[in-house]
Amino acid sequence: MSSAAEQETVQEPVGKAVQGDSGGPGTDRAPEVTDPVTAPGEAPVAPVANGHRAGAVAVRGASPTPPVWPGAPMPLGARFRVGPDGVAGTNFALWAGGAESVDLCLFDEQDNETRCPLTELTHEIWHGFVPGVRPGTRYGYRVHGRWDPWTGARWNAAKLLLDPYARAVDGSFTLPSEVYGHVRDWPQQHVADTVRDDRDSAPFVPKGVVVHDDDDWVEDRRPKTPWADSVIYELHVRGFTELHPDIPPELRGTYAGLAHPAAIGHLQRLGVTAVELLPVHQFAHEDHLLRRGLHNYWGYNSIGYFAPHADYSASGTAGQQVGEFKRMVHALHDAGIEVILDVVYNHTAEAGELGPMLSLRGIDNRGYYRLQADARRYADYTGCGNTLHVVQPQVLRLITDSLRYWVTEMGVDGFRFDLAAALARSMHDVDMLSPFLAVIAQDPVLRRVKLIAEPWDVGNGGYQVGAFPPLWTEWNDRYRDAVRDFWRGALPDVRDLGYRLTGSSDLYAWGGRRPYASVNFVTAHDGFTLRDLVSYEQKHNEENGEGNRDGTHDNRAWNGGAEGETDDPGINALRRRQLRNLLTTLLLSTGVPMLVAGDEMGRTQGGNNNAYCQDNEVSWLDWSLLDQPEWRGLTELTARVLALRHTHPVLRRRAFFSGRAQAPDGLRDLAWFTREGREMTEQDWYAPAATLGLYLSGRDIPGRDARGEQVTDDSFLTILHAGDGPTGFTLPGPPWATTYELVLDTSLEDQSAAPGTLHPGGTVLTVPGRAVLLLRVAA
Repeated sequence: MSSAAEQETVQEPVGKAVQGDSGGPGTDRAPEVTDPVTAPGEAPVAPVANGHRAGAVAVRGASPTPPVWPGAPMPLGARFRVGPDGVAGTNFALWAGGAESVDLCLFDEQDNETRCPLTELTHEIWHGFVPGVRPGTRYGYRVHGRWDPWTGARWNAAKLLLDPYARAVDGSFTLPSEVYGHVRDWPQQHVADTVRDDRDSAPFVPKGVVVHDDDDWVEDRRPKTPWADSVIYELHVRGFTELHPDIPPELRGTYAGLAHPAAIGHLQRLGVTAVELLPVHQFAHEDHLLRRGLHNYWGYNSIGYFAPHADYSASGTAGQQVGEFKRMVHALHDAGIEVILDVVYNHTAEAGELGPMLSLRGIDNRGYYRLQADARRYADYTGCGNTLHVVQPQVLRLITDSLRYWVTEMGVDGFRFDLAAALARSMHDVDMLSPFLAVIAQDPVLRRVKLIAEPWDVGNGGYQVGAFPPLWTEWNDRYRDAVRDFWRGALPDVRDLGYRLTGSSDLYAWGGRRPYASVNFVTAHDGFTLRDLVSYEQKHNEENGEGNRDGTHDNRAWNGGAEGETDDPGINALRRRQLRNLLTTLLLSTGVPMLVAGDEMGRTQGGNNNAYCQDNEVSWLDWSLLDQPEWRGLTELTARVLALRHTHPVLRRRAFFSGRAQAPDGLRDLAWFTREGREMTEQDWYAPAATLGLYLSGRDIPGRDARGEQVTDDSFLTILHAGDGPTGFTLPGPPWATTYELVLDTSLEDQSAAPGTLHPGGTVLTVPGRAVLLLRVAA
């Protein structure tokens, strides 16, 4: 709801809409306004002299202004250091290619502002060294230039801008009308973005914070888990810790909470090797959410690519969040767990032309964003209003500098790139030889960390699963769809499932890529939780306030006979069995499995498949589920299957299957069987089937261990049966096996009853309805 002041603005807009020689076609244009505007009650700024503002200016009662020495153009951002004559201070450097002048704005503890013009300009970088400015100082920029939205020029010095290289941010973006570069509430909304808002935004926006740089990361503390041995656990810093009873209340929802032994202990008991954190770059909440009393919980709305999100800090936001984040990474590394960041470099929180002016838009709109032929509009390959123009050198530098910073100074081990296809676009089309991918491939820091692509965007030709080059792994949504469809009985045949269970060689067996190029998942943060996948067939997103229009309609879900929670014990037992089937299938498949936090304990979002704005119990993990035997059993099964995976290299292969024997007297490394116990023919692959047998030979695994020895392992037979009722399955006899030992049976609530049962090869084994059986070749 609008405030009274905003309602008044609608009647008497703040800004100018004038006609002039620079006006575009028609009468909608509000052309350039160049007169400097002073906010009410503020001392006027110094006049412009030769394109630069002369002298520092104190406003709103600030302390005397410091001198500004020339400083250096590199590195970008605010860097505290010892300057000339041993004087300590901070060097500030900002790329603002088309700007006419730049003011550095320093803020004291009472929020009084001191403006310091940066008069030095080197290669489009404005810079200066300010003696006496120490860590903890808050700052921002005002950038002067033309206001001409019709040509993409949107400079507005009335708006305080966040440094793109700020390493810490103090405060939250609340998006009142004053933070918009245009008059947000202009009566004619179709031209509102062309009318400049001249009110000062400084009192309403967060500030960057000068941070003291620590030494570079100590490399030998990293777990350095090989890709083939990795198990990823996607979690949200707040959601994972907010309700944990063993984490002190003051640490819940924070980096320190995730570093707590209670949180790390759960990860260790499961056996995951890496956490993939939903966005922790400083982000802003969208205006439409704030107006509904909601917040962006997931955080895919970045505005500070170097700053840990301040709201997740328990120790403070004046730079303390940086140290707290580093301590969290250290604690996870000490536990053998890598840290992967979900990063959003494809767009920013400034949205489209009607969005706020927070940082890049006011620094150089045309230099940072992709614009349409009508430069007033933004090219939008992300569905979020704007797209960063990664082809531009300064944008590419911003992204790669950010990535290197998080690796070398914050200690992270890899990145998952949101909508990575948008980053791989050249001028328009997705291009696997694009500057972004080329720079990553040759960068000595970035090419050695884990790189995960979400291999699509919303633009034409944006779906690129299987197309990213070597070094990259990808979220494999074709795995998700095939496994969901098999267990709900919707696969027309099993061809696709066969590829997905064995590393998706049809997608990744090129250019030296390996099975671990496929990050396998059944659920992710976006969509149903695993429990909701077997409890709901339709989305229930009413709490998001968008009329249940948001979120995907294509859930590939099956509720077992009732929509939502039910008291029917038969349906509930079936749903728990389906959960065990889905988890076991995922963790036994070749490739890198990704779990979503809470799926291993039956977390539910009540059927909400787009809980991006639910920063509450809908999204937070309910740890009390572990007190309930049926859900604690699911967690124990997850840990057990992961332990099997870690123990047996045949379950985490480093090379694709060949379907051939590695030695003259050996067995084929992979074989498929029908329920009659015969090897599948081409005709079988094209026929509907609810039962599938997968034999993995451990005798001749390609590759050698660290000592150069041949890797050997047990052999396993996995039987997947998605039919409602039991079926017979003839166990393959010699040469495959003479005896099998049952290791897992997902039809059982209590897995302690499954292991140790022996079954001769050639006999018919009864497979319960809807179950996965894992058998080890005993002889």
